[in-house]
Formats: sequence, C-alpha cells, structure tokens
Amino acid sequence: MSKGTPQKAIRVDPELWETAKQIAYRRDETISDVIRRSLQEYIRDHS
Repeated sequence: MSKGTPQKAIRVDPELWETAKQIAYRRDETISDVIRRSLQEYIRDHS
C-alpha cells in the first residue's frame, strides 16, 4: 500500500487488538497488513 493511503478509525476490543498485533509481529507483518488482507478476503468471499 502506498504511504498516501488515508487512515481510518475503527473501534476494536483492546484484547483482540493486542493479540492480533502480537501475531502480526511474529509473522513480520503490520496490523494494517492484517486488516487490509482481511478486508480483501471479506470482499472476495461476499461479492
């Protein structure tokens, strides 16, 4: 993704967020990478 991608605000349970961040870190990913991939999969699966 480009650095010019606009930021979005979302509400996430703190425990869910921390767990996802820890897993992403172990996989050498950012939480943004995880969210983008999840959204792409959601759109693919439901369109």
